[in-house]
Amino acid sequence: MTAPFASGLTVRSRRFEWGKRTYIMGIVNVSPESFSGDGLASVDDAVAQARRLEEEGADIIDVGGMSTRPGFEELSVEAEIQRVVPAVRAIAAAVSLPVSVDAYRAPVVKEALEAGAHIVNDIWGFRYDPEVAALAARYGAPAVVMHNQRGREFHDVIFDIKTGFEESVRIAESAGLARDRLIVDPGFGFGWTVEQNLEMLRRLSELKQLGLPLLTGTSRKSTIGVVLGLPEGERVWGTAATVAISIANGADIVRVHDVAAMRQVCRMTDAIVRGRFEAS
Repeated sequence: MTAPFASGLTVRSRRFEWGKRTYIMGIVNVSPESFSGDGLASVDDAVAQARRLEEEGADIIDVGGMSTRPGFEELSVEAEIQRVVPAVRAIAAAVSLPVSVDAYRAPVVKEALEAGAHIVNDIWGFRYDPEVAALAARYGAPAVVMHNQRGREFHDVIFDIKTGFEESVRIAESAGLARDRLIVDPGFGFGWTVEQNLEMLRRLSELKQLGLPLLTGTSRKSTIGVVLGLPEGERVWGTAATVAISIANGADIVRVHDVAAMRQVCRMTDAIVRGRFEAS
């Protein structure tokens, strides 16, 4: 599956140059039951948060309307659309950043793309609903494909992630979505034990041989809480450690709640790892 690394991607007139610096995906949850305690109940609140994240240095705004924490209760498609689509439409009009939709069912993704979403962020990597790949291809949207370990037999952390990615890439290419339009996410916190999540970050660099840009989403997750013994709202420094290690081991994008703090972590880590230093 090794392939030449795509140099970059243009989304909403913004150029992402992989390897140049770390990009930040800021999270906007329009799901009151969100695990992290940041779920928003109104479109106005979602827009205000998106604007704040843009000001703090986010490069992408990721909008999701359904909690995907362990044991979550799946919303109906109609309910998810009612949450996500108005927020996507309003945020896309309010900020200049690319907007991604965090969804994995084709009807939700289609309505979000119609409403102005620019990127698809699928936590099942097209394996839940392959039609999502066809929609991304049809609308010209790049996609984040995550490996979700839930319900799958465990062999080895990196082997299992690579196997999942191989299937996601196969589905994408069969649907006409080019490989160079994909970003891969190893799925920190999705079906792994605490020890396996930590191993994932230690071995993250092994995934770079795939030749695809790499996104990690560790922000405020339960593994940090277990290690530090802290609730969701007090996990910013634990998140900072996972972000720094992710960048050191090859991450191109980090998906986070606390953009202002993580922007500093990214800038400092990039200065060390990439030799990228710009005096303030």
